[in-house]
Parts: sequence; structure tokens; C-alpha cells
Amino acid sequence: MEREKVLTLNPRARILVAPLDWGLGHATRCIPIIRELLEDGVDVIIAADGRPYDLLRKEFPALTFIRLPGFSIEYPERNQIVSKIIGQIPKIMAGIVREHRALKGLTKDLSIDAVISDNRFGLFLRNIPCIYVTHQIGIMMPGQLQWASRFVYFLNKTIIQKYTACWIPDYAGENNLSGRLSHFYPLPKNASFIGPLTRFKRNSTVAKEYDILVILSGPEPQRTVLENIVMEQLKTVPYKSLVVRGIPEKNQHIKFSESITAVSSLESEALNRAMLASDIILSRPGYSTLMDLEMLGKRAIFIPTPGQTEQEYLAANLLQKGTVYSHQQENFILVEALEKAKQYPGFSERKSDISTLKVHLEELIARVQEKPSTTVQ
Repeated sequence: MEREKVLTLNPRARILVAPLDWGLGHATRCIPIIRELLEDGVDVIIAADGRPYDLLRKEFPALTFIRLPGFSIEYPERNQIVSKIIGQIPKIMAGIVREHRALKGLTKDLSIDAVISDNRFGLFLRNIPCIYVTHQIGIMMPGQLQWASRFVYFLNKTIIQKYTACWIPDYAGENNLSGRLSHFYPLPKNASFIGPLTRFKRNSTVAKEYDILVILSGPEPQRTVLENIVMEQLKTVPYKSLVVRGIPEKNQHIKFSESITAVSSLESEALNRAMLASDIILSRPGYSTLMDLEMLGKRAIFIPTPGQTEQEYLAANLLQKGTVYSHQQENFILVEALEKAKQYPGFSERKSDISTLKVHLEELIARVQEKPSTTVQ
């Protein structure tokens, strides 16, 4: 008798989605991916930690969640970012090894067919498709370490190529959002652009409700530092403001005055509406925020996290293009920023198109549904 391998169809693929815990943006841009997977009948398991875990748990309460420890990176209160990050390199490396080992156990225990990792370096295996989502092919190095940029690019590329594929949430052409982050160095051989990822939708019928919407996010202690700066200055202006504090583990709604309201967090639909109902948005220039603002065609004021080179570059790039006003956190004055922001039109609405994402997801699902089995002929 001869044994022959044939393909049998597994009716429901099981895919693990795992965002990095460094800020909320990695989690929020996983939301449209998770939505599409669920629409395609996939069993989605979410592996996360910290605030991304809390945020996604509120968005998808019916899904299975795994607590997968992250790196818990912290920024200094002052601008000693280089020494702070270098000092945490051993913790980062240990975290990569730990999550790689954890993935081996998870795939076996939970019968996982594929992995979608948003910027988590250690979530790759050889025996199942593993996707790496990032907008940073080239990582922006601070001035003192510019000499190391090419070395870091090759290191990043080497890690990315351990994955089955790399999905870049941006446009492929010159009119893109990430600039040098993904359009300067040669792409890894497994990388492709899938278009921006945003959980939001346009709605021209939403009436204005707020003059200023403040969206706080990012690692501590800088999230709290910016919150304190902004809250003190909001009290001195007569504008109706909503502050979304970016702490989804809490559930607070505080009315500071007739003009100032603060909430711990908002789920996607409510935040979508708040953004549409606001005249201007003040936030960090995280890449996921850029994708959201472009979808909605909004005006903004950006305050980069001190020392976070990616945000500093994105803010400077948009300022140079004449799109959005930005100012460093140090010596930030809200009244002056609001006046200067009038000179910048904000993001132009671009037609929403997730067709490329859909194609990539359909290919991934089709691949994991074809499971080899052995029958006796």
C-alpha cells in the first residue's frame, strides 16, 4: 500500500493576533485586522499585555484573551532617552526570547494555525505562517547614534525576514504617511504595503461638539507628564474640551468644569464620533494616530514624546509639508499652538480602501485552511 498526502479543509482557521505593549497604537491598528478576520469566520485569539490588553478586551469581550507579557518599556521624565533605552536592552532581549518560547507552547495548547504580530519581535515559528506588521523598516536613531542607523536597519531586516511575511500599513507610492521609516531603505524580500489600517469611518452628519479633543497615549511617565501640562492650560482657555486619558484599565468620567470633561478611555465607536465632532485634535504623533486622522480628514496639533525619534520625525515631516502644526513638549503653550495651527489645513481625506488588506488576509486564511493529512490508498 502506498501512503499519499492529501489536503483536507479545516472549516475554521484559528489565528493569534498579538500587538506590542509599547503604547496603544499597535493595539488600535489591530482592530480592523481582527474585524476582518471575524467577518471571514476565523477564530481569533488575542495575546497582549498592559493597556493594549485592556483596550482590546473592551473592544472584543467575546474573544479569547491570553496575557502575553510585553517589554514594559519606560521613557525618562527628562530627555535622557538614549541612556534609558540602552539600559533596557537586556530586558528587551529577554522579552523577545520569552515570547518566542511562549508562542511554541501556545500554538500547541490552543491549536493555533497562524500568527499576526504587530511589532513583537519574537512571535515567529517555522511550522505555521507568521505575519509581522510594522511601519518601521528603517528605525530612526537619535542624533548621538546616527552612525548606527544602517546597522540597526540590517538587524531589523534580519528579524523581519524570520517571518513568513511583513505587512506595512502604508501606501506604496510617494504620497505616503511613513516617509523615511518605510520608504528609504530597501524593503525586506517578504515585505509588502497593505494600505493604512484604521478602525474609524467618516460620517459627515456628525455635528461639532468640542473645540478641542485631547487624546493621550504612550508609555509612562511621559503620558502623565503631558496630561498634567495640557490639563493645567485647558483651565485657562474658554474652549469646550474633551480629554481621553488613554488608560483603558480604568473607567472614569470626570467633569472638571462646564468646559472640560475627561474620560479614562473610549471604545472605537465613541472615539470615532468624538474625533468627528471636534474642531481640532491635540495628541502625540503616533503612526496609528496619523492613519486615523487621515481617514477622518482632521486638523491637529502634535506634541512628540521627548526623545522618541519616530514621533519627532513624523511630526517634523508633516510640519515641513505644511499639513499639521507641532511643537515640542518643553515650553508648550496651548494658546500659541492653537493660533499657529490655524495656518495648517490638516489631513486631506483619502478614500478608504482595505481591499489590499482583504486580499492578504484571504491568502493567509486559505493557506492555513489547507491542512495536510495522511490517508491510506
